[in-house]
Amino acid sequence: MLSTRITNARIVTMDPDRPAARELGIWRGRVVGLDEDVAGLPARRTLDLGGATVLPGFIDAHVHLAWAGLKAKAPSVAPSRRADDVLRVVAQAVAEAPVGGWVDFGGYDQRTLDRPLTASDLDTVSAGRKVYLGHLSGHACLVNSAVLAGLPADVARPDGFLAEGAMGAALQSRPPHSLAELASAIEHAARVCRSEGITGCAEAGVGARLFGHSPIEGAAYQLAHESGRLPLRVRLMVAADALHPVRADVDDTTGRAIDLGLRTGFGDGALSLGSLKIFTDGGMMARTAALTSPYLSLEGPGGSGQLMHEPEVLESTIVEGHLAGWQLAVHAIGDRALDVALDALEKARKLSPRPEVRHRVEHAGLVRPDQLPRLAALGVTVVVQPSFLRYYGDDYAAIMGEERAGWLYRGRGFLDHGVRVAGSSDRPVANGAPLRAIQFMVERASESGRLIGPDEAITVEEALRAYTVEAARACHWDGDAGSLTPGSRADLVVLGDDPRRVDVSRIGDIEVVRTFVEGEDAY
Repeated sequence: MLSTRITNARIVTMDPDRPAARELGIWRGRVVGLDEDVAGLPARRTLDLGGATVLPGFIDAHVHLAWAGLKAKAPSVAPSRRADDVLRVVAQAVAEAPVGGWVDFGGYDQRTLDRPLTASDLDTVSAGRKVYLGHLSGHACLVNSAVLAGLPADVARPDGFLAEGAMGAALQSRPPHSLAELASAIEHAARVCRSEGITGCAEAGVGARLFGHSPIEGAAYQLAHESGRLPLRVRLMVAADALHPVRADVDDTTGRAIDLGLRTGFGDGALSLGSLKIFTDGGMMARTAALTSPYLSLEGPGGSGQLMHEPEVLESTIVEGHLAGWQLAVHAIGDRALDVALDALEKARKLSPRPEVRHRVEHAGLVRPDQLPRLAALGVTVVVQPSFLRYYGDDYAAIMGEERAGWLYRGRGFLDHGVRVAGSSDRPVANGAPLRAIQFMVERASESGRLIGPDEAITVEEALRAYTVEAARACHWDGDAGSLTPGSRADLVVLGDDPRRVDVSRIGDIEVVRTFVEGEDAY
């Protein structure tokens, strides 16, 4: 007997051998058949969807659940155009915190303010508290003098604006969040994901100095799972920061590892270990993504960003991770950082081919034409964030200039060169709704209506594939998720309309009616 039969639906399977169906049967959390395969079989529950569209559940291949949940509960200084408005929000929030305590804020963005803020400005409204304003990008922060006093002299900039490693040092000085607090934040963000049709995601870096919230952050995901508060499947990326030297047999080619030597693939079902996350550079909003040519500004050429470490150190980390058996997720936003990543990946492949490893490049925000064939030859998947073009595209295009603007967060260029593309959001850096991102992959329009690299637009079908089949493959979930075929998990989303049949401008507004994980839509 079937657990559930779904009938009278427009089912888009994402399986080229059987692309469409009207009926689907579920048993013990799996798809057991379509149309005539399940017709007439008894079922405990029959759902007539009245012609609604059904797709495989969306997979967000790069998110930050704990960060998103914590940010949602913290006071925000966004949107602010005036520095005095930011200070007013800080003053109101610190009044409710204990003297000497730490107060987090989200949404800081120095680019939009009428004047730059400094640690001295924050001091005027801190009232004896330690104040941390997290930058919208996640790659910088503004702190007051009380926070600076606890930092090493070489990172404590007097103005309080800290980027990358200096920001990480500030976060490390913060009292760690409790597991209960983190589990609650994870649940909150995961619920939002599920309401948007997401049934699985890759958490983009536990244990990182840059984004870490606790030295035992991974345990918070286990707590959420064990207590029934993880409503979707999660693949945990482990930050390379978490590795430490180990003395293993020389034939095991493992020089650094997390405890017990666990790596990509450990775990199953709702919670498992995914990629090793390696940062090569910063971000464009903070102007720390590493470029081969400088950023542009009203004053002329600016800096060229920064690599996280010397190229030799980054190469060593990438090669060691590959040899140790990890799938790699290499954060590379700027084209200079991508050069370093590609050089290291090429060296790693020569030392040990590993054809099914499925290494990933996270973001690939600025990719020169000469880098496209190199990405294809290595067989890596690029994990892009289409919403960045929508919400930050005007700024990014301005700081890149006319020629480079067309290289931002490519789509068509990747596909035409045979590079696999997986969709993601980098939540909470940008809106995480997959349907909106799918619309932006096709439109490539910023909030002002500016078209950014219009030749890089892809089709709706290709964008849907990026958020289903390709994202599943990038997470090593293919066969289990990403398509609706007999034997796959019954992870699916019911939509109020078919994204392929409506005007592109309406895709982001399509209603998510229900989201099923292993055949269950109640959570």
